[in-house]
Amino acid sequence: MNEEMKYCMECGTRLEMRPLKDEGMVPYCPHCETYRFPVFNVAVSMIVTNAEEDQILLIKQYGKDTYILVAGYVNKGEDAEHAVVREVKEEMNLDVHQVRFNHSHYFAKSNTLMLNFTAIVDGHVQPNWEIDAYHWFSREKARKNIRPHSLAESFLLGYLDGTYHF
Repeated sequence: MNEEMKYCMECGTRLEMRPLKDEGMVPYCPHCETYRFPVFNVAVSMIVTNAEEDQILLIKQYGKDTYILVAGYVNKGEDAEHAVVREVKEEMNLDVHQVRFNHSHYFAKSNTLMLNFTAIVDGHVQPNWEIDAYHWFSREKARKNIRPHSLAESFLLGYLDGTYHF
């Protein structure tokens, strides 16, 4: 059983695994008499592009010396598309004019469902305190500069090539 799902999130009773029709073994709370499905984080990552979609904005963050995609968590009660607009505005001070969903992938290391979007923007970049550095790259240079072997790289290559490999 998932570490996060040992106890009922409503009453704190230890969960037990029980079969549920067409679902397999699912955590069950004998006190609440209900099944408890796994809880996970939801985040968005963005291929931030200019209107022509020939330039891609990559960032450096948290003291690391490699480029990644702009990303952030979806707030409780927030739609993913709104999170895309909010995160790009908060981190880069850019206005998003179009949002397109690309692909999703569950990232086990942080128990997060990552939703990747294209965010077409305009304005002048004014990064906030979370951003160490940023750079606009051509599509091919973005491919060469994204952090190798990262989820960001998988999303970027999927966007550029039209095929996702997870």
